[in-house]
Parts: sequence; C-alpha cells; structure tokens
Amino acid sequence: MTGMLRRDFLRSSAIVGVGALATSGGTLPMRANQQSASAVPSGGPIRIFMGGYGPPTTSFSLALKQIGDRVMARFPGAVDVKYVYNILDLGYRGEDIMWLVESGVLTLGYQSSSYLTGRVPALGIVDLPFLFPNVAAARTAMDGRLGQTLANRIEEEMNYRILGWFENGFRHVSNKVRPVRAPADLQGMAIRVLPSEVQARTFELLGAEPRIMDLSEAIAEVKAGTLDAQENPFFNTVTYGVHNFHRFHTATNHFYISRPIFFHRPTFDAWPLELQEEMQAAVSEAVAFQRDLHEHEEEDSQMDIRAAGGEIIELTPEEHQAFVAAVTPIYGEARSDYSDELLSLVSF
Repeated sequence: MTGMLRRDFLRSSAIVGVGALATSGGTLPMRANQQSASAVPSGGPIRIFMGGYGPPTTSFSLALKQIGDRVMARFPGAVDVKYVYNILDLGYRGEDIMWLVESGVLTLGYQSSSYLTGRVPALGIVDLPFLFPNVAAARTAMDGRLGQTLANRIEEEMNYRILGWFENGFRHVSNKVRPVRAPADLQGMAIRVLPSEVQARTFELLGAEPRIMDLSEAIAEVKAGTLDAQENPFFNTVTYGVHNFHRFHTATNHFYISRPIFFHRPTFDAWPLELQEEMQAAVSEAVAFQRDLHEHEEEDSQMDIRAAGGEIIELTPEEHQAFVAAVTPIYGEARSDYSDELLSLVSF
C-alpha cells in the first residue's frame, strides 16, 4: 500500500472509529448555556481523546497526561481521558494531527505553529528569524497580546479552540557535511524546514537549499543519508534519532517556535462551563510544566549529542551577527506581508 493510500485508509478508518466511540458514550454533553448543577452527562462520562506526535516521555506527552489527570481528578467518574501520544507510531504523518482534531477524531492536539501557516498566514510572523532575543521575551510575547491575537486568527480560520502555547523553543542547525560557523558554510546544503514560506525564505537567504518536508519524511531521508541538514531544538534532534546520523550541530537559535494547544471546537463548546474552565486552568498549568521540562530536555540532549560523537558549535557574538545580517532582507519583506496590527506586536 503506498504512503498516500495508507494515509487515506487511516483517515477513513479514524473517522469511522470516532463515530463508534462517540455513539458509545450516550448523550451529548450539554452546552455551556444549558448546564445543570453537575458536569456528568446522563449518558455516561465525557470522553476526551488527546494526541501528539512524540514518545510518551517527552515534555509534551507528560503535559498532556498532567492535563488529563487534573481534569479527571476534578470530575471523578464524569470525564474519561484517553491518550495517543505518538500518531507517527500508527502510520500517520506529523501534520495529520491537525485534521485529526479539526474533524473531531481527537479532542485535543498540538503542532508547531509553522504547520498552520498555509491556513493562517498571520502565523508566519512568528517564523521570522531572530525575532526574540531570549526565551523570557518569547514567552512574554506568546502569553500576551501577540499570542492572543494569533490564537484569535487561528480560531477564525480553523475549527479549533486555542487554550495555550507549548514551547518548542529555539532551533539549531544539524548536518552531516561540515561544521557551520557562517552562512557560507550552509552554501548548497539541502536542509529540511517546516511547512512555512518564511522559514524557506530564511534559509534561501542563508545560502542553503530549503526543502519543506513533514517530520516523518525528514526522519526517513536523514536515515537514508539523502538529506544534508535539518533544523530543530536539540531535544527534537535527539528524540527522533537525527543525532545518530548528523555529526555537526550549531547553536544558531534562528527561530523560536511555539505549539498551539488546540481543541475540536464543537466538542469543547458543548462541554459544561465548569469543565471548560477547569480545562483552561489545566492547560495553563501544563504549559508552565512543559516549558520547565523543556529547558532540562535541551540540556540533557546536548549531552546525548556529544555522547554520540557529535560536535556542538557555540557561535561567538560576531558569528551570530553574520547570520542576522544575512537574513536582513526578510524583515523588509515582512513589512509588506503583515498587517500594522501584527507588526506592532513584534520588533525586528
């Protein structure tokens, strides 16, 4: 069965499956404006299906588990949470998490915001390189007006409710060819980027040959030796085994990426208000938990890279500035691509 046919089969099977799951749970939970004194629907517990695309040990999966544990403890017997931590293990692509939630197969998912830029072009503004000077500034922006504005834009275009932003963090270049200390070192390298025209343009300006690819495709090409380079946080590089194939790693910190936490809107909106409010509180708590874990994941992953024989290059301020200077044209382009409202929320 070809990859495309397999995905079509999985998609059809998933939609049929969720129909069976939905009908087995009894009556639909009441809408917020029709709630009773109890969050328990008369037909049985409210079933919540959470999904992601990483092993159960990642900060993202652990955060999902924390959300589920809190909600189930708050509503014992009234809510039943199930997890599919890594849809890649079931033959799906990373990008499939979006339709799995938007169609209601899953209740909750997350994905790097770059994946949504085809539907929500405004999200491209946070794909701009070197947008945030540090993690604190990035978190402040994503937890403030910038993050709320982007969440609103997503909800306008997609069948989601956005309750928060996980941290994928700063990204770095790894490759199998040579050490990278300057943009010239990327010349001619085929590098995988997320499905974002801004990211592709960034690496064009740096002299590389960007290839937009889904995560599953990128992993396969790295293992096959047909992809020169990729860019990811150190933890992602280790989680997906890329460090076993790429010797050279450069701490470029070129993009800071967040992952919106999205819910199937009709399902979320049908919940009693008290469950909606508890879920929002649980997500907010889990975001802080996930971000803290992510910092440790990045530190541990650097040790894993070195243990596997990899080299991590830390750029000097002057070397870092050379990368910033090389992508300067993209900021002028951004001023014509994005609204004054969005531009007022970032600085470059």
